[in-house]
Amino acid sequence: MNKFLEFVHGIADTATTYFSVMSLKDVIDILLVGVVLYLVFKFIRDRRAGKLIVGILILAVANFVCNMFELSALGYVLELVFENGILAVVILFQPELRSILEAVGGEPIKSIKRGINMDQNKESTATLRTINEICDAVVDMAKTKTGALIVIERDVKLGDIAKSGEPVDAHITKHLIKNIFFKNSPLHDGAMVIRNNRVGAAGCLLPLSENLDIIRDLGTRHRAAIGMSEKSDAVVIIVSEETGNISVAVNGDITRNYVYATLSNYLKKMLIGEDQKGKKTSHSKSKGKKKKSIEDSSESGI
Repeated sequence: MNKFLEFVHGIADTATTYFSVMSLKDVIDILLVGVVLYLVFKFIRDRRAGKLIVGILILAVANFVCNMFELSALGYVLELVFENGILAVVILFQPELRSILEAVGGEPIKSIKRGINMDQNKESTATLRTINEICDAVVDMAKTKTGALIVIERDVKLGDIAKSGEPVDAHITKHLIKNIFFKNSPLHDGAMVIRNNRVGAAGCLLPLSENLDIIRDLGTRHRAAIGMSEKSDAVVIIVSEETGNISVAVNGDITRNYVYATLSNYLKKMLIGEDQKGKKTSHSKSKGKKKKSIEDSSESGI
């Protein structure tokens, strides 16, 4: 107990000494560290890595207790764990580390593109036309319960996914989309990849989500959409061939029960950065990581 009190007094003395000589630069430094830690916490909060972080913190606390009370045997075991833990963490966190690096690299590139893009209005017009064609096709397929899986590329390039299917490189029309997903089409079982406002490829294979907590009523098509959205920033649209429901997966989360207006508004928000007429897009949200009840996203009067 005396050692614990001495340790607490030591921390208090160190903190008092540090704060007495703290400068504005130190305050800014601490604030930046706090922001970084907050962003890391926010990123891993709803991911599988969150549970691993809790496990690491428990081991760190156990190691601290061992050092304080001089528990040599347990301390030796924990020391071995931490010595070899860096490699294990890199292996276990590989998907999350990749997502973090892609996010860090994607935001500056996105800002640079916005700053130097002289044809932004032209690009927005092309994207708006793409959205209209997609919505027309998706709503028509939902009425006939034609299954579909459409991946819209954003900042993270999907060349490896496109190579897993058949190259198309065609102008986007609702008739082309519907023909590709027609039940007798040889490409209808795979995913369509849309790149640079063109149909880049069809019949593509998507990685299935490894999350075990996905609600049970989601089939393979929905799990593939969630998996694709976990590993990239793509917007993935799904049409269920069982129910005809329209869903969208982004960043590992899936939202369901879209109609034309809500789907159009949401795609405009995600791909152009605007909500039509200032309306907030209303939709039900089901985290890929949590089991939740699903509510209808359709707006009244639509």
